[in-house]
Amino acid sequence: MTNAARSAEAAHTESVVITRLRKSYKRVSGSDATYAIDGISFDVPKGKFVTLLGPSGCGKTTTLRCVAGLEQAQEGRIDMGGRIVFDAAENRYVRPEDRPIAMVPQSYGIWPHMTVIDNAAFPLRYGRNRSRSKDVRPRALQMLEQVGLAGIADRWATQLSGGQQQRLAFARALLCEPEVLLLDEPLSNLDAKLRAQLRQELRSFQEQFGVTALYVTHDQSEALALSDTVIVMNQGRIEQVDEPQRIYHSPRTSFVADFIGSANLFAVQHVSRPCRDGSVLAGTSIGPVRCGNSTDGPDPRNGDSGFVCVRPENVQVQTREGGRSELADNQFHGTVVSSEFLGDRVELVIRCGGEVSLTAFARADFGCRPGQDIALRLDPATTTYLAS
Repeated sequence: MTNAARSAEAAHTESVVITRLRKSYKRVSGSDATYAIDGISFDVPKGKFVTLLGPSGCGKTTTLRCVAGLEQAQEGRIDMGGRIVFDAAENRYVRPEDRPIAMVPQSYGIWPHMTVIDNAAFPLRYGRNRSRSKDVRPRALQMLEQVGLAGIADRWATQLSGGQQQRLAFARALLCEPEVLLLDEPLSNLDAKLRAQLRQELRSFQEQFGVTALYVTHDQSEALALSDTVIVMNQGRIEQVDEPQRIYHSPRTSFVADFIGSANLFAVQHVSRPCRDGSVLAGTSIGPVRCGNSTDGPDPRNGDSGFVCVRPENVQVQTREGGRSELADNQFHGTVVSSEFLGDRVELVIRCGGEVSLTAFARADFGCRPGQDIALRLDPATTTYLAS
């Protein structure tokens, strides 16, 4: 399918279509290019909340800035609502102010010399969708009412708390009447408790107004809690695009498994062909592990390498008394290295199969001490084989 055909087909369902976008920066010491984003493609459906997630330097903010028009890529194309706003091949570029977007930056961009209502009303006075003078204050007050700031509309912006500034920035962005709302780590400057509260409000506002949101963060819990779709990025490329539940429970690469939450990863020396039940038998340093899940793609072949992935909450543990008992399928012996009481659970570090250590979560009343022998089992249903 050609780019034009793909764009026309997506126009009815997608707010943003990114096609093979590539952005490079020149190295100081030479002419070779380093790629902040390297040939990425993804879609942002209308009315959905999509998050770009990854570590610092992975390219997520550069991607957002290219969508906003603040950066220009060397290759690729960006469509918004069926309209081309950037196409490197055709040398087409639409200015940021002419794109149907609004942006909430990390610093909120609140003007300190203005009152709350003047900050909110700015796009109504000077934006692309300007209102008549008599309509500006009523419309701004109505929006401030919806975000809980109408009572302090005439207060100076410098008198606002961090949470109030975040709400004001969001209100001002919505008054732009954008098709796409771009958010660059807008909660990162807040303390943990307020951040958790405001992310709920942010998602509620987004659903209430039906605006499409493209969000950037390095916070995994934030991405999982807010998003309809999470795009995990690493070194300028996309590792996985999926629903939050699948990103967590069915990672497709070892990077995604390790970056999202906590994961135990065991190197695989070889695998057997899938069994009749669809599981894979992986040979690891702790012994053979039967994996009920595997990454998408061709069936593993005998001799393939990769990783076994299991989350700490899916490691089943029990104390052992009276020496070593016979082991069942996917069951192993281990020794407790450390035990930390965390209120709702105990976090154990267990040495298994020589020098391999893994983390397990046990009940808060699970009694064990460092040096104690322990039995553990990896349920095949929650154990994943990741091809290398």
